[in-house]
Amino acid sequence: MLRLIKYTVLTVLIIFSAKSFAQDAEELAKKLANPIASLISVPFQNNFDFSIGANKGFKYTLNIQPVIPISLSEDWNLISRTILPVVSQSDVFGEGTSQSGLGDIVQSLWLSPTVSEIVWGVGPVLLIPTATDDFLGGKKFGIGPTVVSLKQSGPWTIGLLANHIWSIAGDENRSDISSTFLQPFISRTYKGGLSWTVASENTQDWKGKNFSGFAGAFVAQIIPIAGQLTQFSLGPKIYYGNSPLRPDWGLRFTAVLLFPK
Repeated sequence: MLRLIKYTVLTVLIIFSAKSFAQDAEELAKKLANPIASLISVPFQNNFDFSIGANKGFKYTLNIQPVIPISLSEDWNLISRTILPVVSQSDVFGEGTSQSGLGDIVQSLWLSPTVSEIVWGVGPVLLIPTATDDFLGGKKFGIGPTVVSLKQSGPWTIGLLANHIWSIAGDENRSDISSTFLQPFISRTYKGGLSWTVASENTQDWKGKNFSGFAGAFVAQIIPIAGQLTQFSLGPKIYYGNSPLRPDWGLRFTAVLLFPK
């Protein structure tokens, strides 16, 4: 009898624990759909890009991009996002050539209200020339504005992230930078931490008069691994534009470490 009671209690605890995780995971997935949510996360974004340029080159980019919200007051947060690219590529700048190393860091800071019907954030974006190879960065310091705006309604999130960077210093032998980035996105979350996102990332190089971008569709799931909540996502990217170094297609696999308060 005692054994039956023990198993019954254990079963009930497992059911309630699974239900609690499903609810928490759904809320975390919704926060991850918001680039400026009050949630510490560390995405490891793996990009595999194929058939680049005239030599049909290949490029792998690991973007390490920690997102850290800082509470300034009851009404305002400051959200920091750092993008550190680690790159390995071949046949991009000539057949038989290859480069590997760090790319240039992009540092964004958004000032955002803690309570707002439409979520928004605004602040500066910095380009820091940390590239370890001439072919992996512009060798220029840059600065400009960045803005995020989005609306969340039930399981749906729709929004836009944008920035513009002008070079202000750096190697005088390298081209100046004037670049606009636009990222519209829409996502839907489900119970249990499942979600999907359709997004487009677009860059207009005003100096080089080149435009490139891609549309991607990504499916994601939050999974606890040894006590660490992690979101995994995977999906294809289809490229477009007139840039001579535009890939034809790509894949993105992302693992996001979550640190909820």
